[in-house]
Amino acid sequence: MEEDYRHKPSSSSPGRRPFLSGFCAAALRRKPLGAHAPAAASGEGLVRQLGVLELVLLGIGASIGAGIFVVTGTVARDAGPGVTISFVLAGAACVLNALCYAELASRFPAVVGGAYLYTYAAFNELTAFLVFTQLMLDYHIGAASIARSLASYFVQFLELIPFLKGNLPSWIGHGEEYFGGVVSINILAPILLIILTAILCYGVKESSAVNTFMTTLKIVIVVVVVFAGVFEVDVSNWSPFMPNGFKSVVTGATVVFFAYVGFDAVANSAEEAKNPQRDLPIGILGSLLACVLLYVAVCLVITGMVPYTLLGEDAPLAEAFATKGLKFVTVLISIGAVAGLTTTLLVGLYVQSRLYLGLGRDGLLPSVFSKVHPTRHTPLQSQIWVGCVAAIMAGLFNVHMLSHILSVGTLTGYSVVSACVITLRWNDKATSRRSLGSMSIWQEGVLCLVIVALCGFAVGLSYRYSYAIAIMIVAFLIAVAASFALQFRQVYVDPKGFSCPGAPMVPIISVFFNMVLFAQLHEEAWCRFVIVSLIAVVIYAGYGQYNAAPSSSDHSAVVYHGIPSEAP
Repeated sequence: MEEDYRHKPSSSSPGRRPFLSGFCAAALRRKPLGAHAPAAASGEGLVRQLGVLELVLLGIGASIGAGIFVVTGTVARDAGPGVTISFVLAGAACVLNALCYAELASRFPAVVGGAYLYTYAAFNELTAFLVFTQLMLDYHIGAASIARSLASYFVQFLELIPFLKGNLPSWIGHGEEYFGGVVSINILAPILLIILTAILCYGVKESSAVNTFMTTLKIVIVVVVVFAGVFEVDVSNWSPFMPNGFKSVVTGATVVFFAYVGFDAVANSAEEAKNPQRDLPIGILGSLLACVLLYVAVCLVITGMVPYTLLGEDAPLAEAFATKGLKFVTVLISIGAVAGLTTTLLVGLYVQSRLYLGLGRDGLLPSVFSKVHPTRHTPLQSQIWVGCVAAIMAGLFNVHMLSHILSVGTLTGYSVVSACVITLRWNDKATSRRSLGSMSIWQEGVLCLVIVALCGFAVGLSYRYSYAIAIMIVAFLIAVAASFALQFRQVYVDPKGFSCPGAPMVPIISVFFNMVLFAQLHEEAWCRFVIVSLIAVVIYAGYGQYNAAPSSSDHSAVVYHGIPSEAP
């Protein structure tokens, strides 16, 4: 029931111990494994209505937006036909992250939380809250930005009507700027957000049906576009395949990596999956592999139709078909772009509300976020809050200008989830190895993970700014040494359910590569990471540490299986 998640304040009250010691004790708390049970068991929580197909389409809907018709061509202008390899490399890197998500989704009980929940159990309360804040800022800005893009596309469709063409004021869908661009009024974007929020509030079955329809339409359009383009391919356009060398292909991979972001949304639907331990890994990996195939197919077609040097900047795929006289395909591309933006926005809003629900249940946010509607079985208050935040941002601000600080939360979440796979496999009590100095063997392992991450960031900086190759080599060798320490100084326990192959090396490589990508982000994105983290610490110090309840004897109906003993 809803009341089950109204947590009592922690014993770490400010009057009982000094603030600093109380803060540290609270921040290092971890969720006792088996403490979370879904309220669905009482009939008033989320309901299990998502099967394998719905989960796969959920992942595809979150991953493939209008970008499949744009980013494929824009990256090809630099990498040439080798953009195909860029997408394969980025897809392979995402598979490493997906394998980690799949193991934890199979291993944990079927409750909302995703990366936040995994971090709470594997590391500590403060780290979990930091992961949540970084992810949530990405989601809020991303939802507002997508809504404005979707509004712009709708206006373009309306302008196909002769008497509306050129007569619609810019404040309806394109944005009317005031005060030097600080404010940008857009009326249609909030309206679209309200409609999608209403669908999500009505029920997961209904919102899943909308996502299934729109995602299927999008996939069909992509397939039709590919088949239409196959007959226009000139294989001579694929030579040379990598005109600017392999480095441009690698650089392209760092750019298109974010085109695959979204499969992690499947992990946040655990409480609404019919058979989560079996279906979530299939949904995560299945949606990612489907996206890889679609992206690669579009890349081959677009670079084969016209020379990569002639690809347009804003709508390369549509322009390629227009030069071949296939105007009807450009209309399909526009419809596909609208469908893609709609599903990406719908799933994004869905995931945000489930994350707020998880933190509300744990007491890290006010209890209003923990409530689930008794008949609609949706987190009504959380969903309305998420929709309102996105609507205000989309209606008043040109959030496109903030796009360069996005992806910080995604890479943070991916890196921490990969690290969670490693730490949750450790079995401290089974090892007879002595720790180094005053550190426990668990702390030694965490230190090695931090070293791997920092070395990955150093390698990424060396690659980005063309530092001396020696710096890159030294950082790489240090990461290898830390990896060997993780491999041979820890005792690992194989989990039940889906198991990430090649652990711990696959998660270690995932952490390393994610941090290499982190180094490729805009400098302002790094500043955003630091500032948001500091703000999150202040919020946690003022509210979370006193109200969080990581354990409750009332929530023991579902147990985590295959988890080794608690670290000290």
